[in-house]
Amino acid sequence: MALTVAVQMDPIDRINIAGDSTFALLLEAQQRGHTLRYYTPDALSQRGSDVVAVMHPLSVRDQKGDHFTLDDGVVTPLDAVDVVLLRQDPPFDLAYITSTHLLERVHPKTLVVNDPAGVRNAPEKLFVLDYPALMPPTLITRNRDAIEAFRAEHGDVVMKPLYGNGGAAVFKVSRRDPNFGSLFDLFSVTFREPWVVQRFLPEIVHGDKRIILVDGVAAGAVNRVPAQDDIRSNMVRGGAATATDLSPREQEICATIGPELKRRGLLFTGIDVIDGHLTEINVTSPTGLRAIKRLGGPDIAAMIWDAIEQKRASFSPAV
Repeated sequence: MALTVAVQMDPIDRINIAGDSTFALLLEAQQRGHTLRYYTPDALSQRGSDVVAVMHPLSVRDQKGDHFTLDDGVVTPLDAVDVVLLRQDPPFDLAYITSTHLLERVHPKTLVVNDPAGVRNAPEKLFVLDYPALMPPTLITRNRDAIEAFRAEHGDVVMKPLYGNGGAAVFKVSRRDPNFGSLFDLFSVTFREPWVVQRFLPEIVHGDKRIILVDGVAAGAVNRVPAQDDIRSNMVRGGAATATDLSPREQEICATIGPELKRRGLLFTGIDVIDGHLTEINVTSPTGLRAIKRLGGPDIAAMIWDAIEQKRASFSPAV
């Protein structure tokens, strides 16, 4: 079943194809004979009741420095395509939220992956709080007294912006850290929203496991080991990808959250687990597909497209 697939993503000329999961999805779609269309979030509009985008016909190839070809853009209604891949990177700000409202107007007639309402209602560092028994102790606040009390109780903590991504502005703060006051001031003037304060997990030195779930079922994982003298394991921050399997605890975590991911239409998610503790549920633009396959794991891009094609084939519009 050949589909017309539009991808809403950041500029394709700037991606690192060696590790980009969106690119992996596009390669797999093209291999299956699907027609590709590309647009960036700023090309999305609503005209009256019609949601449209300036879409460019797209072809891709796994060649560094020459990985795509775009033809001239044409204003195209989103209900004229079969699938939209919602794959722009955070920040999860008002622009991102607005795009989910627009995409929600065409879903599910046009299948949007992930479900835009599901994405909007599952901010990655807040949605995870639905599962406190699976997490390390966590505080969401911008109140200094609350942070001081949390540090007094738990000792070393990690502070990070609530809507940050990619390991940006993640700090370890010790119980009596002389830099805490300055860091608090910096966060206060930089971020309007609350922050995440979480008990520091020393086992991070052995890795932060990214586990991919497809339609609520664990599909594969990669362990990301931080660079020396860094607590951030994100591969864009120098983390090293290593092969891994799921522990019984990690299988339990996936089995616990999987049904809710499926119910919300979050077909492609990536969770982060450190030492058996769930720390994030990534739903906006999860990564890890190419690293998992490169390390001998499954081809999860193919699994995702199997699920998309099955959902598209089973869709019957209301009469």
